[in-house]
Amino acid sequence: DAHMDIRTPTHELTRAHAVLRARRRIFANKPDWALSRVGILALRGREGQGGRDEASAGRAGSGPDAATAAVGADEDAGDSGLADETEQTDALAQEMAEIDAVLARSGRLLAGEKFAPRAADSPDVDAAGQGANTREALPDSLGPLIRDLDWDEDQRLADWLIVVDRLRGENMPAVLAAAIAWEAWQDIEPLQHQHWLGTLLVAALLRQRGKVGSHLFCLNAGLRMIPRERRRARDRTTRLLAVLDAFAEAASAGLKELNRLVMAKGQLERRLRHRRKNSSLPALIELMLARPVVSAGLIAAELKISQRAALDLVAELGIREVTGRGRYRAWGIM
Repeated sequence: DAHMDIRTPTHELTRAHAVLRARRRIFANKPDWALSRVGILALRGREGQGGRDEASAGRAGSGPDAATAAVGADEDAGDSGLADETEQTDALAQEMAEIDAVLARSGRLLAGEKFAPRAADSPDVDAAGQGANTREALPDSLGPLIRDLDWDEDQRLADWLIVVDRLRGENMPAVLAAAIAWEAWQDIEPLQHQHWLGTLLVAALLRQRGKVGSHLFCLNAGLRMIPRERRRARDRTTRLLAVLDAFAEAASAGLKELNRLVMAKGQLERRLRHRRKNSSLPALIELMLARPVVSAGLIAAELKISQRAALDLVAELGIREVTGRGRYRAWGIM
């Protein structure tokens, strides 16, 4: 998650990391952001589409005006040297605009955004598309191998959003609306390689309707407990009932996890007896409950202590070590 791994991550890890980043991004924005056009493009990794003119407007926007003024001065004064200088200025402005576009894309890439191939889906390119002829040609050559070119993701997403908009206008419970939205996502299949985004958008719909405000509901935790025969049944009513049962199973699993953490907190707090008031153990307990696993470096950074002191605190709490290694260890409440 900190991009400090020393081995190439597996496909499962890469996908899980993408899901985690998307969940964080949805929760960090307003409840209606994920289901907006801007939010959908950002979550698909195409936030910069159609932004070529916008990215170059800052530096190259004055180019046409300067060119027009220079041509007028050339006609009035008859100075041919001014026209040559104008052409050089236009060329320089275009080059600088391309550099700005590349820097903008690089900044978004370093920030963790994902850029999917664009040429296979849309003639539009993003702000970094200028001057990248070799990279633009790559999706055209590999497109048929990794994606169905007849799969119109934009149109399918539009069809699914129409269903979501219709659900907003109807007076029905939020969970039922979310179940219908998930059923529509399964039926339409808008995205070829990001099908997992559907559960996050359904969770965002629940958050937008005010049903769940403190977190994003994890529908997958319940879907995995429902037999595939029910989830893929031919009868639509059976499928909807399966999704509703998945919501109930996910909520039940969340309550069980919450109870487990409450019990673990009670057991750990017993070790705080006869401790001084400025002890770092309470802060470590809260950190352990907030994170699935922690390392000595993370504990030291969060509690502002040395790594040696962090190891001593872990030993005092008796937390379970989860890696089984002697170095680069991690601890968690299992």
